[in-house]
Amino acid sequence: MRRTALTFAILLLAACSAPAPNTKEAKAAMSADGLLAHTKTLASDEFEGRGPGTPGEEKTVKYLEGQFRALGLAPGNPDGSYVQNVPLAGIRSATKGSIRVGAKTVSLTHLQDFVGVSERLDETIAVKDSEMVFVGYGVVAPEYQWDDYKGLDVKGKTLVMLINDPPVPGLFKDKAMTYYGRWTYKYEIGVAKGADAVIIIHETEAAAYPFEVVIGSWGQENFDLDPQVTPPLKLQGWVSLDKGKELLKAAGQDFDALKKQAASRDFKPVPLGAKASFEVKNQVRKVQSRNVLAKLEGSDPKLKDEYLIYTAHWDHLGRNADLKGDQIFNGAIDNASGTATLLELAKGFSKLTTRPKRSILFLSVTAEEKGLLGARYYAEHPLYPLAKTAANINFDGINQWGRTKDIVVIGRGNTTLDEVLAEAAKEQDRVLIGDPESEKGYYYRSDHFEFAKQGVPALYTDSGDQYIGKPEGYAKTKRDEYTTKDYHKVTDEVKADWDLAGAVEDLHLFFEVGFRVAQAEKIPEWKPGTEFKARREAMLGAQR
Repeated sequence: MRRTALTFAILLLAACSAPAPNTKEAKAAMSADGLLAHTKTLASDEFEGRGPGTPGEEKTVKYLEGQFRALGLAPGNPDGSYVQNVPLAGIRSATKGSIRVGAKTVSLTHLQDFVGVSERLDETIAVKDSEMVFVGYGVVAPEYQWDDYKGLDVKGKTLVMLINDPPVPGLFKDKAMTYYGRWTYKYEIGVAKGADAVIIIHETEAAAYPFEVVIGSWGQENFDLDPQVTPPLKLQGWVSLDKGKELLKAAGQDFDALKKQAASRDFKPVPLGAKASFEVKNQVRKVQSRNVLAKLEGSDPKLKDEYLIYTAHWDHLGRNADLKGDQIFNGAIDNASGTATLLELAKGFSKLTTRPKRSILFLSVTAEEKGLLGARYYAEHPLYPLAKTAANINFDGINQWGRTKDIVVIGRGNTTLDEVLAEAAKEQDRVLIGDPESEKGYYYRSDHFEFAKQGVPALYTDSGDQYIGKPEGYAKTKRDEYTTKDYHKVTDEVKADWDLAGAVEDLHLFFEVGFRVAQAEKIPEWKPGTEFKARREAMLGAQR
């Protein structure tokens, strides 16, 4: 017995003193130079804005595959390839529209004060003399006892809505935007209600971007998954604030008064006595786009079939030949930089002498700018079961302005990933803070949301808010500057004054979080009260 006890003690001591995986070497491999080099390549004019279904996609996919191969990472698709095909339909809409109020006609100038598209896969779509109804914020939210329709049948009608959530203290997460405030929800509820068309009145502060961004994004080729499970609206559109006010005034209504009424549970839809007509000519093409993915297999035989997935979208807005001068939307920050982060993390993990217990999937998705389509396709057609997916960590942009004392967690409080992140951040003498711009709904605007909708715990961060050596308010000034000058514009290019020291700290942080999740006994969980917890519990329950 003494010999057995001695043997056990020796084995225990050996196990405790075994060297930990060399994360220092892994972190040293991830650098500002690497981030910048990948970003410069992917955001170069040669890649033509990385539009899905363009020569820019071909170059991007080839580049990503080459990088993953060079790192010695295995193909991410079980079929032995580095790609997952994503079937898309590319749709370019030429739209004419007008609104008639009695004997008066309110003109709509497409891609000036009005943007209207149809995502139906038909060559011609018509909306003729459709009754228009103002439906406030267009929200049906039983958990808030909120219904903007009050039983009104809106089949075949054109709905006019306000952007964002109803601004009611104590409801809809107060300042923070819920999914009800996103334009995607507003079009979805229009489909569910049987409307022909939905027009959103744009407001820059509420939308979190100027009307020019709407024109730039929607005025080009749009995409949807092919085939379409549910037919979209005949027309989904936006009008500028001035045009929205003009329309309502012609109908004998005041915008400010209606907006005030809409911020109440007692609001009832307001028929406008107006009729809308639209004619949409669609050019439709089938596009075989691709997600690109690589795998680092886990070291534990019992856990290697579980996955931590890092994501970043490779696509941007492509090229617009109708523009004078610069025609290429290079998308340096959005999201060549996030893709560079993914590649640098892949490099770091490839340097580990001992692999983590769980497997790591590096997934660069397509068509985020077209509605999170690549992430949605993976989440609906996963190559590895979502019940075996421990978590998702997503990157959309990097910190280009220097080191920070903190890091912003978009959707803070949703999952136990916050605690993993907080522990790792503490080792950098940094703290976690919530989203200072939660009203902009960033949690619903990037690829992690498609994983969250399916129940997978997801982490999404943003640059810190407290820059070291910078004055108070510096972060907001720089964010506003980027949103106004560069977001979804041809000017989103690599800048000479970038300081990527903070981006590297974030990179090391993401590595630590992913590594710890891949090593931990328990997988991350949704916290009580989050809307995705029940979906995850049902998923894991079905697996048992």
